[in-house]
Amino acid sequence: MQRSFPWLALGLGLLLALVLMRFGPSADGGGLPLLTALLISEFGFLLTAIAAGISVRDLLRQGTQAVCILLLAGNALLAVNFLRMGLALWPDLGGQ
Repeated sequence: MQRSFPWLALGLGLLLALVLMRFGPSADGGGLPLLTALLISEFGFLLTAIAAGISVRDLLRQGTQAVCILLLAGNALLAVNFLRMGLALWPDLGGQ
């Protein structure tokens, strides 16, 4: 039961990342509105960062296990990806 949130966050984070990459705002004005894409990116970052923190806590409590390391790596990489995609959406930061 302790690892159910990191697994759910990993799955939902992957789904949100795919939606953002596929339907995100484009240079021709198509896709999701900018504010919606920023909201998805922020929510995905917070979700996966919290799940990575929970995975670190489980790793410290229960010792080194492959499942904990997998969850930590997956959620941490997704959090970094959401941060990168969110910053790339801002026009003044050179995203487009």
